[in-house]
Amino acid sequence: QVQVVESGGGLVQAGGSLVLSCTASGSISRIDDMSWYRQAPGQERELVAMLTSRGTRVKYEDVAKGRSVVSRDDTMKTVFLQMNRVQPNDTAVYYCNVAIYGPSGLQRGDYWGQGTRVTVSS
Repeated sequence: QVQVVESGGGLVQAGGSLVLSCTASGSISRIDDMSWYRQAPGQERELVAMLTSRGTRVKYEDVAKGRSVVSRDDTMKTVFLQMNRVQPNDTAVYYCNVAIYGPSGLQRGDYWGQGTRVTVSS
């Protein structure tokens, strides 16, 4: 079994920074892409940023460009997101998605965490 758990959400003042982490555990032979998504109230889930395997390529969506850093530590099976200069419209539940190869190393699955809520106050 695989578990994906996000942490670091909470209340953030406008203009401040949010720092989130997401750790995968369980029957994992290798981790491929690691991504952050978010879902604001009444809106669809949207991609924030993605790191490919071993961090060889990074993609930031417009909501994150110029003010965010995403990084990963494969030994810890963890991906991080730092977003600076947050505003109330960054209020959302932030989700982690991790592409994981199971023990055989042949079967790839996408796993979601439960999400961590971030509220930005003005």
